[in-house]
Amino acid sequence: MPEGPDHSRSVETSYGWVVVAASLGYLVIAYGSSHLIIVSLKPIADAFGWPRWVPSLAYAALMVGTGVGGIVMGFWADKVSIRWPATVGGVMTGGGIIIASFAPDKWSLIASCGLLVGLLGTSTAFSPMLANITRWFDRRRGMAIALVASGQALAGAVWPLIFEPQIAEIGWRETWRDYGMVAIVVMLPISLAFRRSAPRQLEEGPALASVGGSHGAQSGRLMVPYNLVLALLSLAIVGCCVAMAMPMVHLVAYCSDLGFSSSTGARMLSLLLFCSAVSRLLFGLVSDRIGGLHTILFGAAAQAIALGLFTLVGTESSLYMVSGLFGLVFGGIVPAYALAVRELFPARDTGWRMGVVFLFGTVGMALGGFLGGWIFDLAGHYHMAFLVGIAFNVVNLIAIIILLWLKGSRLVALVMS
Repeated sequence: MPEGPDHSRSVETSYGWVVVAASLGYLVIAYGSSHLIIVSLKPIADAFGWPRWVPSLAYAALMVGTGVGGIVMGFWADKVSIRWPATVGGVMTGGGIIIASFAPDKWSLIASCGLLVGLLGTSTAFSPMLANITRWFDRRRGMAIALVASGQALAGAVWPLIFEPQIAEIGWRETWRDYGMVAIVVMLPISLAFRRSAPRQLEEGPALASVGGSHGAQSGRLMVPYNLVLALLSLAIVGCCVAMAMPMVHLVAYCSDLGFSSSTGARMLSLLLFCSAVSRLLFGLVSDRIGGLHTILFGAAAQAIALGLFTLVGTESSLYMVSGLFGLVFGGIVPAYALAVRELFPARDTGWRMGVVFLFGTVGMALGGFLGGWIFDLAGHYHMAFLVGIAFNVVNLIAIIILLWLKGSRLVALVMS
């Protein structure tokens, strides 16, 4: 476990919790955009007579745009503070959704979601916010990260319950426009809370001992380059997020295929993501004690088991139980990656390296969302998609086990205890 900082020189202040609250609210609003696509996936496909891979690809484009933009927005935030990227993100998240609602064809929809909503909008809402919050805390960093990251899950708990009846009553285009206006009106004032700069922290130093410049760490006969560690984390989060996205993106459509109403599917998705928000808080407490990598390992193993249960149940009550269980076990995994980055790399590299890891996370979410729809179109059911998700989850576990082996090996300099 990493050695904690000197508490007598802690940078934590009461305003740090204001930043946590503002960041949490920002994420809740911003991530309504991705859940808007999830809930309206089937209505969009039916309205145009498209196969489901088309709206699934719009979701994938949004996630990839979010990941790529996260690196750029994180770099910008490092230079000028998070306030100005947050302001742009509020305008583009809402404005992009409004523009997408007028899309006349599939490529206009996909481009609007990927470029406007993802690249320029929601890209400001995750990795830049998490990187920023790590600078406000040193003693309770894991909990602060978990609280902010829970905004993503809370968005999923709240928005589907709003979107589903709205889409049924007034249509998907009008629902998209209403959400876009709400996003602009709410996110812009929230960005004012980021007007203060984060306190300057003492350089805690990398968790990698005996660092050889910026290329890696060495001890004894072996050298482990930082970029290899970054590559393993990136591979791990891809496998994790592909498995994570399978039920999240397709749960509403899956329930409809089983004969349940779309409102039932929306409630299951809401339950899943509410449990995910609770899970993030619990995992945040745990991660401050056992570290990021062990938290990822535990959560990912439990996620694989819960994902497998989706292939074994088919009644409404059992699906509710499995959805809640899935939320409880997967929720704390992604914030643990932010903590792992902070533990494994020098503080000065946290922002862009966190952006890279979460870029691969969004690639995994995008790939999982797309593969779910594509495999459904081929197989005619979702069971095969869930099994593919489990296979990706196994890749995740292997990568994390390798990192933990490197951490504990006496031949390398991944010394974090």
